[in-house]
Amino acid sequence: MLDLNFDLQYQNKYGLVCGVDEAGRGPLAGPVAAGACILKPGAVIEGLDDSKKLTEKKREALYDVIVNSCVAWGVGLADEGEIDRINILEAALLAMRRAIEATGVRPDFLLIDGNQKRGFTIPAETVVKGDGISQSIAAASVLAKVTRDRIMKKLDSEYPGYGFARHMGYPTKEHKLAVFTLGPSPVHRRSFLSFLERDREKLEREAKEAGLIK
Repeated sequence: MLDLNFDLQYQNKYGLVCGVDEAGRGPLAGPVAAGACILKPGAVIEGLDDSKKLTEKKREALYDVIVNSCVAWGVGLADEGEIDRINILEAALLAMRRAIEATGVRPDFLLIDGNQKRGFTIPAETVVKGDGISQSIAAASVLAKVTRDRIMKKLDSEYPGYGFARHMGYPTKEHKLAVFTLGPSPVHRRSFLSFLERDREKLEREAKEAGLIK
C-alpha cells in the first residue's frame, strides 16, 4: 500500500520531487521504458498502485489522471539496439535520464525505484520496491508501463506472428516458440536470445508438438 506521507516529507525538505521508474527490463523484444513524474504537492490519486498490481484497464484510466495531477511528467525509451550495446541495466538508467529530461523541468530531488542511482546529476534516493511505497514512483511506473504496452501493440501489427500484443515481448512459451520458428524480428534484443541455442532440442520438440514445424 502506498504511503501518502512518503513523498510529502521529501517535498517539504527539497521542493520539486520527481518519482522515476522503468518498465520492460525482462522482455525479449522492444524498448525499455521509463517514467518520470512530479506530482502537485498534496495530490492524492485514488486507486494508484504499483503498475504490476493493476489491470490494463485500470492503468489506462489512471494514465490520464496522473498526467492531469502533475506539475510535469515525461517518458524516456532505450531501444533494443541500445540494450544490446550497453546492457539492460545501463539502458534502463539511460531511459530514466531521458524521462527526467522529457519533463522539461529540473526537479530538486529524485526518488528512484530500485537500488541504482548511477549517472544522475540531481540529488537522489533509491527506494527498493518504491512503486509500492511512493505515490510519485507508482505514478511513474504507470506512465512507463502504459507507454511501453502501447508501443508493443503497435509493433504487433508491424511484426505479426510473435504475439507482442498478448505478452508484450516477455519470454512466454508462445513467444520463445515464435522466435524459434520465425527467427528474431528487427526489434528483438539479440543479447536476450541465448535460449535459442541453449534450449534448441526442447524448442524443436515443443514446436513440433504445437504443429509449428514438421
